[in-house]
Amino acid sequence: MAGPSPSKFQFAIDRGGTFTDLFARCPGGRVRLMKLLSENPASYRDAPTEGIRRILQEECGTPFPCDHPLDASRIEWIRMGTTVATNALLERKGERIALLITKGFRDLLHIGNQARPRIFDLAVAVPEVLYEEVVEVDERLILHRAGCQFPGADPGQALSGVTGDSLVVQHPVDLAVLRRDLQRLLARGIRSLAVVLLHSYAWPAHEQQVGALALELGFQHVSLSSSVMPMVRVVPRGYTACADAYLTPCIRRYLDGFRASFSQQLQDTQVLFMRSDGGLTPMGQFSGSRAILSGPAGGVVGYAITTHSQEDGQPVIGFDMGGTSTDVSRYAGEYEHVFEATTAGICIQAPQLDINTVAAGGGSVLLFRSGLFVVGPESAGAHPGPACYRKGGPLTVTDANLCLGRLLPHYFPHIFGPGEDQPLSRDATLQGFQELTARVNAFLASQAPGPRPPLTEEEVAMGFIQVANEAMCRPIRSLTQARGHDTSDHVLACFGGAGGQHACAIARALGMKRVFIHRHSGILSAYGLALADVVHEAQEPCSLRYGPEAYAQLDERLAALETECVRALQAQGFPRSQICTQPFLHLRYERTDCALMCSATGHPATSDSCRAGDFRAAFSSRYLKEFGFTIPGRPVVVDDVRVRGTGSTGIGQDEPVAASGRPARVETVTRCYFADGYLDTRVYLLEDLTILIEPGCTASITRHGDISIAVGSEKQGPISTQLDTIQLSIFSHRFMGIAEQMGRILQRTAISTNIKERLDFSCALFGPDGGLVSNAPHIPVHLGAMQEAVQFQIRNLGADLNEGDVILSNHPCAGGSHLPDLTVITPVFWPGVPRPVFFVASRGHHADIGGITPGSMPPHSKALQEEGAVFVSFKLVKDGVFQEEAVTEALMAPSHIPGSSGTRKLQDNLSDLRAQVAANQKGIQLVSELIGLYGLEVVQAYMAHIQANAEVAVRDMLKDFAARCGGATRPMAVQAQDHMDDGSPIRLKVEVDPQEGSAVFDFSGSGPEVHGNCNAPRAITLSALIYCLRCMVGQDVPLNQGCLAPVQVLIPKGSILGPSPEAAVVGGNVLTSQRVGDVIFRAFGACAASQGCMNNVTFGNEHVGYYETVAGGAGAGPYWHGRSGVHTHMTNTRITDPEILEKRYPVILRCFELCRGSGGSGRFRGGDGVIRELLFREELVLSVLSERRAFHPYGLHGGDSGSPGLNLLIRRDGRTINLGGKTSVRVLPGDVFRLQTPGGGGFGPAADAGGSVERHQPPDARSFPERGSLYDYRLAQETA
Repeated sequence: MAGPSPSKFQFAIDRGGTFTDLFARCPGGRVRLMKLLSENPASYRDAPTEGIRRILQEECGTPFPCDHPLDASRIEWIRMGTTVATNALLERKGERIALLITKGFRDLLHIGNQARPRIFDLAVAVPEVLYEEVVEVDERLILHRAGCQFPGADPGQALSGVTGDSLVVQHPVDLAVLRRDLQRLLARGIRSLAVVLLHSYAWPAHEQQVGALALELGFQHVSLSSSVMPMVRVVPRGYTACADAYLTPCIRRYLDGFRASFSQQLQDTQVLFMRSDGGLTPMGQFSGSRAILSGPAGGVVGYAITTHSQEDGQPVIGFDMGGTSTDVSRYAGEYEHVFEATTAGICIQAPQLDINTVAAGGGSVLLFRSGLFVVGPESAGAHPGPACYRKGGPLTVTDANLCLGRLLPHYFPHIFGPGEDQPLSRDATLQGFQELTARVNAFLASQAPGPRPPLTEEEVAMGFIQVANEAMCRPIRSLTQARGHDTSDHVLACFGGAGGQHACAIARALGMKRVFIHRHSGILSAYGLALADVVHEAQEPCSLRYGPEAYAQLDERLAALETECVRALQAQGFPRSQICTQPFLHLRYERTDCALMCSATGHPATSDSCRAGDFRAAFSSRYLKEFGFTIPGRPVVVDDVRVRGTGSTGIGQDEPVAASGRPARVETVTRCYFADGYLDTRVYLLEDLTILIEPGCTASITRHGDISIAVGSEKQGPISTQLDTIQLSIFSHRFMGIAEQMGRILQRTAISTNIKERLDFSCALFGPDGGLVSNAPHIPVHLGAMQEAVQFQIRNLGADLNEGDVILSNHPCAGGSHLPDLTVITPVFWPGVPRPVFFVASRGHHADIGGITPGSMPPHSKALQEEGAVFVSFKLVKDGVFQEEAVTEALMAPSHIPGSSGTRKLQDNLSDLRAQVAANQKGIQLVSELIGLYGLEVVQAYMAHIQANAEVAVRDMLKDFAARCGGATRPMAVQAQDHMDDGSPIRLKVEVDPQEGSAVFDFSGSGPEVHGNCNAPRAITLSALIYCLRCMVGQDVPLNQGCLAPVQVLIPKGSILGPSPEAAVVGGNVLTSQRVGDVIFRAFGACAASQGCMNNVTFGNEHVGYYETVAGGAGAGPYWHGRSGVHTHMTNTRITDPEILEKRYPVILRCFELCRGSGGSGRFRGGDGVIRELLFREELVLSVLSERRAFHPYGLHGGDSGSPGLNLLIRRDGRTINLGGKTSVRVLPGDVFRLQTPGGGGFGPAADAGGSVERHQPPDARSFPERGSLYDYRLAQETA
């Protein structure tokens, strides 16, 4: 490490979940490395302390007894990263805490954003909240809005918030009542509190009053949301405050114990801890909400400093592959931060390095499922561990590498087996692969009669390695391409225990030319801690428009925050010369939610900017880079003001290593299996690293003793059209990757909030017959519908589909769902083939396409033409020319209908349609690259194989269902019925052939087309059916045409499920689709009814418009209670945060809580619906489109029904009016809309409640903490 040799010991320690790594610099400059088990109570109490003790004892030559405090006078500094907070969060072993929240919102953090995390899980598994008690604080602040009234408050008592907003106190804090409530909490033994009051980010005085009272009464820790993270949006701020109150006491206890192990409790020793943002902070300032990524952050700092500088500024991808998962991140000269991320189900609102954890590690379990090679997400963990650990564990990626000769047991310690004294067992691995290979060969023989050589154990193991590598390539592509970067331009920096065996193959697959592996890569997180700087950040919220009138105020606030940072770092001993500060503004375009944290670096101040720099230019440049466009003329809003202060430690990397002048010594020669079979492979020893240099790659040792690998290209061997299960799994990833990358392009280039921010879109790839191949994301109501749309165009246009054409369609008879969902379809042509070889399509929800109401979702429409512009087979692009004039005319056409309007968002429509065309073009490019690599015949063959794979999974499910119902040998039938609120029946009879695993779904007997808008076109029924089938399959399978191959669907013409082309359908998309799902699940006995409604609420006037759908109760099932306050089945939309709602719209949210007791009772209870009250501050039109107001959500097998919903309007004069399920009504300031959503049905007789849980289908446990911007993006996609 560069710099003068230290006179005392310097320790950098990464305390991980399994191992604790130490990097120590001793007096004189000698470097020591050590690795210990993090938990070894038989030998020591604390691993970091023990590591320090051993190194001091060995280097000083004097004993340091275990039971005596260590002499800290020999230590200059200690730096540590720790997973203490992360583990406490994952295992839910934090402090007992209570939540104090504004009255009316006791369940707000339970409901959260109301979306379920995994859309196909009927047993909705949402991590439980961190608090065990809730106290509602009787207080309320209201934001001032120009032209709005202040019902129940005195507008004369206005306050000026720290953001610049004006607020009014509707209710001051009732401290007398609160005192009694807090004393009750103390009596229960609760000593830590999270305080979360609405709008406290703008005016924190109410929270400060509550906090002062709590500390006065004796609470030991109080986390105020306005102090922990003063940002707008109460839900993530509330989660963050809870996490801080839950974790900080745990951290403090650990720190107290750590200090107590040293003399003088480390008073004269600098002790710093790594925060999630990649900066070090003093031990006394280390808090729970900033500690989640404390461990992994050191690794990012390590590779950023070592690799980026050594590779001449080339951007770097960090690849940290461990036992359970792999961390992926990016560095291109500055750290990439996110300011809101989900870990263990808790959304943390704080600066964090964008570290993406994906489900692929050395311990990832290998499965052969329905013809597919599957790697993870399940992990073998440390116990029992991989099969080779001799504890009866499953086959894992580690076993595959061992089978192929890529791990050498001779070089591993003898710590395996029941006695932890044996070597790795290659025999156990080979036995497992022999059994698995027999299963794979048996499946292949059943699928493709005729002679074929069976796969060997090595070929199967190699196949799993290839599938694992492809699974890890997908997030790296997403991380780079989503932000406009070329993946192949990066260096791959590999570290962690398992990455060295995969780095060359992954770099080659991504087109990267170089892999860099630091010589300390096995402990790079600890080494990164030694190189890191000390950071102090200051941030406050803001509500100013960025412009000349705000420059002075912004400069003043930036200067004040800079002063705070400098003083804090000077107090830690840094001279001003070693301190640098960087100002940031959190900026977004007005009327959008996509905010970017922008530094003005590279954009110096001008006459029209802040003194700190030209932030508008910085914002525009970054927005253009990430999204491909800017919005000229649109005002830019400042959400937050932030300064990051850095105290440079002056510590550099190790000095160059003197060359030995001798060739590297070959330790031995072993046999390794590669794509071309076994090859003699030389073994070199380099500390404890296991690195595989693949054929075609060349490794060299740098002057610093690190490894630089030049990655050569690999010749692609021929692949036949015959089914190869390994290639099947790889093509499955490739096809999904095409749809995902199309989605990224659409999201980047779209302009509307619906597509860019709510992600209400789907992109898909289709075969030449229009059959679905891959679809992303999985928005339930889109699942089967786009296939119908593509196949309609093939039938309707026939030979009139030409290269250079792009088709626009939304009509229900053409496979549409409802009119705002515009589908753009592009044929893919290949030279020498006259007809399309594939199709690509994108479907996006447009905010308005005309009709009788804004938003194009009228609650009272009676005909399709009232719902907006209609497209059947419209050529949006003809001969390569975008038909702007013609499509504009079509979008404005509804204005010719009395009482109707053309589109109210024409420019957004045109921009989003261009974005959909661009997304399709990306799909064409990717498909063409795939065909160019493998050949058209092979790609189309594997398209068919993928569809057949999904078919196998559905057939297996139908056979299993028949067997459970006693019909394993002869056909059987089940049936079910439910009703819409107008009495229209939805009837279903399912005839299952258990021999073939096929079924006929017959909806005969369903009610006729209705004189309203609850008619559901065929595409909606197919979407509901494919969704239900996927839920009942219960495992990840490709969602494509194959899912419906074993199924015949009969829908009577002229019925509510087969309406005429003129019928109104908007309610069918959002309401009838839910009832179809309920009826299918009822027929199969899968679960009780969920709320069966989306609770569509719209309000607006000539100035403003707002739309939301609201959660309810989920149905119970054979082994689960229904989740309360969650969206179910055919929708999964997030709801607007209460603070954003009140900031942007003329309403006050009076309450948002669970409607307790509305779920049906039973052995397993149905989930409760919610109560949501909106108080209006302007004259508006309120529209409601809902169901389950008359017919209750059914219970199953003796479980009680859930309560129906209720829509009430409480006039300001006190009158209460039942609005019914579907209505539009004018509301006045002071009126209140009270929405009670339905509960879910119960399952099983209530008398059996409390009995043992019978698990017919165990839930899919995931034992890794998936996180990062990619994970949050996927969650957002599936909650559109």
